[in-house]
Amino acid sequence: MYDFVVVGAGPPGSRFARRAAAAGSDVLVLEKGRVGEPLACSGHVSDDIWEFVPDDARERLLQNSVYGARFHVGGPESRASPFYKREPVSNVIDRVGMDRRLAVAARDAGADVREGHTVVSVEERADRVAVEASVGDGDTERFEARMIAGCDGPTSRVRRSLDLPEPDELLHGVLAFDDEPDDGDLVDVHLTAPTFFAWRIPRGDAGVEYGLAAPPGEDVSARFDALTDAYGVTTDRFCSGAIPIGPPDRVTTDRAFLIGDAAAQTKPFTGGGILYGMTAADAAAETIDPADPDTLADYESAWRDELGTEIRLGHAIRSCYSLPEPIQRAGLWALSGEIGVHMDRPSSVFSPTHLRTLFSRSDPPE
Repeated sequence: MYDFVVVGAGPPGSRFARRAAAAGSDVLVLEKGRVGEPLACSGHVSDDIWEFVPDDARERLLQNSVYGARFHVGGPESRASPFYKREPVSNVIDRVGMDRRLAVAARDAGADVREGHTVVSVEERADRVAVEASVGDGDTERFEARMIAGCDGPTSRVRRSLDLPEPDELLHGVLAFDDEPDDGDLVDVHLTAPTFFAWRIPRGDAGVEYGLAAPPGEDVSARFDALTDAYGVTTDRFCSGAIPIGPPDRVTTDRAFLIGDAAAQTKPFTGGGILYGMTAADAAAETIDPADPDTLADYESAWRDELGTEIRLGHAIRSCYSLPEPIQRAGLWALSGEIGVHMDRPSSVFSPTHLRTLFSRSDPPE
C-alpha cells in the first residue's frame, strides 16, 4: 500500500510528489495522458517560479521576460495605461516543458509517475483509499494508499467522487498562438470581457499568445475571434478550459485533500494558479502525515494562512473589472506608471517598495 496516491501530474501534483517522496513517503502519481498535454493554460508566471523547479530549468524553459503591462479599456487601438518595473515583473515559460521537468524531478525523488492512467473511481475507507484507473482497451488497475491527493484540475474527479464542495465559479478560458516572433517586454490586458479580461503575451521566438476568459454562456469563442481580428492575426493551437475561482470552505475529507485548481487555489484577478498551487503543495508536504488523518486539518490551516489574504485581495481587484468605463479609465490613468508590486501578491500594493515608488514619481504617467 502506498502512502499517497497523487491524481494529476501538473505543477501542484508533481511538486507535492517530489517533496513527499524526498521526505521518505511511498508516492504513486497517476496522470491520465502524457504529462503536460494537452496544454490548457498560459505560461505567464512571476520570478518566484524558479524557487519551485530544479536549478537547471530556467535556461531550458524561459521564453521571454516581461517588465509590465499595458491596460486597455477597449481594443488594441484604445489608449493604453502602462504599468511597469525597471526589472522583470514576470516570465513567459514553456508551459508543457515545465510540467515535464517537474514530473522528472518527482521521479528523481523516488515517486512512481505513471502516464496513461485515468482515474475512474475513488473510494474512501476507514483506514485507506481505493483508486481505480483506466489504462486503455477496457483494462483497469486498482491501487490502495493511506491518503489521496486530488491535483486533477478544475473539474477534479477526486473532488466529485468524494462529494467535496465545488469552487465558487468556473470561468471559460480560451487561448491560441501566433507563431510570429515577438520579444516585446509588455503584455496587453483588455478589460473587455464580462467580469474578466482578454490578453496578448509576447513569447519571444515562440510567438505571441492571445487569450480571453469570461463566465460560461458569454460566447467566449466569438469574443476571442473579435480580439484576434482586432489585432489582425490568425492563430492556431487553440486551447480551451475551465478556470476555477474561489476556493470552497473545505478541501479535505478523512483521507483526501485537494491541491491547485482542484481546490481553486488560484488568483481571482488573473485565474493563474501555478505558483499558488505549488505553494499549497509545499504546505501539504510539510504538514500532512499519511499515518495521521488529523494532520489534514493542519494542511487546511497552513495553505489558507499562506494564500487566504492574497485571494481575498484578489477578489477586490477583480471587482474593479466591472466598474463603469469612465471610472476604469480615470483609475488606470491616475495609477499608471512605475510600480513596485508583485504580480502574485496583491498585498504588495501596500508594501513600502510600491508606496515609495508611487509617491516618488516626478511626472504624471503618460
